[in-house]
Amino acid sequence: MKPLRKLISPKVYGINNVPRRRALLVGNHTLLGVLDLPLLCAELAERGRIVRMLGDHAHFKVPGWREALSSFGVVEGTRANTAALMRRGELILVFPGGGREVAKRKGERYQLVWKNRMGFARLAIQYGYPIVPFASVGSEEALDIVIDADNPLLAPMRLIVEKVLGSPDVPPIVRGVGLTPIPRPERQYYWFGERIDTTEVRGRQTDEPTVRRVRDATKAAVEEGIAFLLKERENDPNRSVIKRLSGSERR
Repeated sequence: MKPLRKLISPKVYGINNVPRRRALLVGNHTLLGVLDLPLLCAELAERGRIVRMLGDHAHFKVPGWREALSSFGVVEGTRANTAALMRRGELILVFPGGGREVAKRKGERYQLVWKNRMGFARLAIQYGYPIVPFASVGSEEALDIVIDADNPLLAPMRLIVEKVLGSPDVPPIVRGVGLTPIPRPERQYYWFGERIDTTEVRGRQTDEPTVRRVRDATKAAVEEGIAFLLKERENDPNRSVIKRLSGSERR
């Protein structure tokens, strides 16, 4: 990852909010997930934080791909797997938006598409696991959506994906560098917020108002983090890849 990290030169805010163990990192997934996850995990690893990532079920139905993900420490995001990781006190990362948030439509840039998913909050409450909200900005300027899943042209693909993978989430057709799908080298920005404590409500995972309150607090924190990063990016004099590679930025 070193060459890519040098090219992208991510900026990280709030890393001291992330413990080395026993926390659930919850944040936004970005378009296609091609830049946010690998670079985010590399930045965390560089600072001594090794995370176990929870992957969408559809990934683990693809031979070869599931083995590749597993080799990088990704596990299928089931309740049983997450509970096992929590009992071991692991640092865990999850995107509640899952495949739907990766398969963004036009006009959904940096929007959270969590629907009614509350599983992460339920498990955090069950095990008294602290939640660290995080936000990622940059990937969704690296690619332009040409055709999204709502376009009738992708209807045949939707049928295939749903039948083979059991998922309604079809990735859009995108354009990056020129007419290729290669992402433009946009700078990435990562933010980690203050921990959301769940010890006071531990064991109340069947109480729906409590679960929804924790989930909504996390969602609001992530949205605040996204807004913060968008503002920081606009004021970043070294956002340009040319300026970054020229060495004009102070380290």
